[in-house]
Amino acid sequence: SIRGYANTLIGICYFLRARPGHEEMFKLLSVLTTSLMEAYKAHRDDNWHWFEDTMTYDNAILPLALFHSAEITGDDKVKKVAIESLAFLDKISFRNEYFTPVGNDKWHERNNGKQIPPLYDQQAIETMGMVLVYFQAYESTQNPKYIQKMFTSYLWFLGENSLRVPLYDHETKGCCDGLQSNGINRNQGAESTLAYFISYLTVLKAFEKEYQLQYNLSPAVEFAQS
Repeated sequence: SIRGYANTLIGICYFLRARPGHEEMFKLLSVLTTSLMEAYKAHRDDNWHWFEDTMTYDNAILPLALFHSAEITGDDKVKKVAIESLAFLDKISFRNEYFTPVGNDKWHERNNGKQIPPLYDQQAIETMGMVLVYFQAYESTQNPKYIQKMFTSYLWFLGENSLRVPLYDHETKGCCDGLQSNGINRNQGAESTLAYFISYLTVLKAFEKEYQLQYNLSPAVEFAQS
């Protein structure tokens, strides 16, 4: 599974940030990156900029892994594929003014890029993936448009979605499992709740970075002035 490759690749990148001289891990990073790049090359055409013939679940993990890899290796070709595939996912996921992930009813089959993706069921893991990939895209490019996309994706949890209902429950501190055609799935599973809090913390981290860049403050100076 290329999603297994992607998740492993992201973990290795975090490891290499702590231990940059680890040769075996770097070799494994190269192998997994090559696997994702080959998958992209095998399936991409003028109308379909993706790694598979079908968009299924946790789609954002694929460009996210390449953004992480490019940060470690400095490979511009990998970064270019990450940006291009994210732009394709972006076009599909923002058919409206709010974030609309690919539904898992029938997934999104390749059809010259013209088929309308299924609207439901929408899952929290898709939103978390988009928050994470937009943050990493911003880290990689410093393009502020990714911060706005990240925040718009996050608002899916709070009611900016196709049903206009919030999934995060402020009373229970849990997150509902998704949006269905007949309403919200009120089960608050661990995956969905973790997806919300990971997204929330990522948004806070991004806004903190933006604030520090805007006012040219280090965390120590900001704390001293508060």
